[in-house]
Amino acid sequence: MAKILAIESSCDETACAIIEDGHVVLSNVVSTQIDTHKQFGGVVPEVASRLHVEKISIVIKEALEKAGMSVQDVDAIAYTKGPGLIGSLHVGVQAAKTLALMYKKPMLPTNHMAGHIYANAFVKELKFPLLALVISGGHSQLVWMKEEYSFEIIGDTLDDAVGEAYDKVSRVLGTGYPGGPVIDKLAKQGKEHYFLKTPKTDGTYDFSFSGLKSSVLQLIQREEKLGNPLVKEDVAFAFQEVAIHSLVDKTVAAIRDKKPAMLVLAGGVSANSRLREVMAEKMQAFPETDLILPPLSVCMDNAAMIGAAAWVAWQRQEFGTWEDSADSSMELSV
Repeated sequence: MAKILAIESSCDETACAIIEDGHVVLSNVVSTQIDTHKQFGGVVPEVASRLHVEKISIVIKEALEKAGMSVQDVDAIAYTKGPGLIGSLHVGVQAAKTLALMYKKPMLPTNHMAGHIYANAFVKELKFPLLALVISGGHSQLVWMKEEYSFEIIGDTLDDAVGEAYDKVSRVLGTGYPGGPVIDKLAKQGKEHYFLKTPKTDGTYDFSFSGLKSSVLQLIQREEKLGNPLVKEDVAFAFQEVAIHSLVDKTVAAIRDKKPAMLVLAGGVSANSRLREVMAEKMQAFPETDLILPPLSVCMDNAAMIGAAAWVAWQRQEFGTWEDSADSSMELSV
């Protein structure tokens, strides 16, 4: 029974968790910086790094206390190697290396996006081949996993990630940051009123959201020029319907072609209520493919998901070295 202490600090959450055998959460502590970054309309890297330094020791101590353990009791130290903000990543990497050195524990450098995928292991055991829709502020990808811990990106965004598009649309509407939950909430109050075109891509499974974001801006400018009152709820509704159906349609196309045993959603945007609703509805046509919707508690950045992914690396004896360092552009790879 392996117990892993995991650290996550890739963006604006400082987190530590203790995970047993990849799916049992003994503790999961997250210190968020969202209220600080709201003042700036987005994450400020330098501020994020400084706040990580202030919080990292506190969240580690709290995670250990909640689990009723000491560092001596864990079998390995996992940390997010990348991708993410380089300054933020460095704080977590150095904290993990310090603990590993002091307590003579092996290290498990972990990909942040692999963590989001393996967060679904808290629901049920993953089955392969598996298709993952990975969607966040920095990623919009379809990842094919032929087997455990094997990642092939079969679809990617050609421009903006969907989470980034949500933030930008919220900004032009003047509804604040982060845009994801704000637009989701507004869209529920809106109705079909405005028309926005669905983005087109050449790649079979690729995404594009930059044009959709521009269409929203043009819509707002056109309504202002005509002197029409802008109904923000209806704009949010129009944007979200196009964005969500774009994600779902590409995913369904991949399911038809590749016939996975399981589909999982991963990343912060997987918390979107409309996406969950539409995906569950569409998946009724594919009874041979299990659908997992990750718990809302592990959709946003957290350390439990890093521990879940690292446990697989632990089983495979894929340990890190002292030469490993933060990698802000780290890719998922086979």
